[in-house]
Amino acid sequence: MALEEIRDQPRAVDLLRRALEGGRVAHAYAFVGPAGSGRMTTARAFAQALLCETGAACGGCRGCTLAAGGQHPDLHVVVPTRPERNPKGAPLIRIDAVRELERQASLRPALGGRRVLLVDEADRMTGEAPQAFLKFLEEPPPGTVVILVLPGVRAVPATIISRCQIVRFQARDAGRAAAAVGEALALLEAARADGAPALFRRTDRVDREKAEALIDGCWLLCRDLLLARAGAPAALLHDADRAAALAAEGARWTDAALLGAIEACRFARETLINNVTPRLTVETVIGRLLARAA
Repeated sequence: MALEEIRDQPRAVDLLRRALEGGRVAHAYAFVGPAGSGRMTTARAFAQALLCETGAACGGCRGCTLAAGGQHPDLHVVVPTRPERNPKGAPLIRIDAVRELERQASLRPALGGRRVLLVDEADRMTGEAPQAFLKFLEEPPPGTVVILVLPGVRAVPATIISRCQIVRFQARDAGRAAAAVGEALALLEAARADGAPALFRRTDRVDREKAEALIDGCWLLCRDLLLARAGAPAALLHDADRAAALAAEGARWTDAALLGAIEACRFARETLINNVTPRLTVETVIGRLLARAA
């Protein structure tokens, strides 16, 4: 996705576009905002613009094409991972991931004049990783642009955030969240009623942004179902008008199954970052939700 296609974060997009047009790209950025606000989508779009061979974010050159597909040799993405010896452990960014990032940054760019390092959920750096990353930020190699994706400016040490240009992302409005929940519920009900053919029809031509929105909708749906099962007031739901439908759907689930579904949504978001096919990711999540529900 190109920067101009991102519609719901105009201030962030305008800041990044002016940096590109004025040749004032910082060596490090912190994309700060709540989950679901489009931080990662925008980070990838900005990376694509940085790696464009024409310097104009043309969308058609080899650099843009490779970056959009997650295959550019000068684009490196780090995400939290689970411990090898404990597959159920918390996903974290450990010191070895930071060391590998440093190694990649020390190499000459393969195709152009820049190398882009993208760190998702940078607040999950653990142990010695934050200190090692700080040392890297203090003397980054020439032509390197680092993008950190964070929930807030206090999520990492102040010494790290002080070396980044902050780009703030606003939470998507309540109406959009309600629509996302409604779309996820409709997709789940259609798949339950009519099986795989209904699911395939609804997920046809799903691009990455749409897939992210659908996964986020499933995530928010599971959250609302947990609240409905607990007897929470309708005002706490993303769409109070769907309180009855959510209560009926919630009766099909156990709390443990919903927590497992939320974890499946989280994993799906991670796979989208790693360039797994968007349509396949959405269909897999819906299939898992159907399997978990009674």
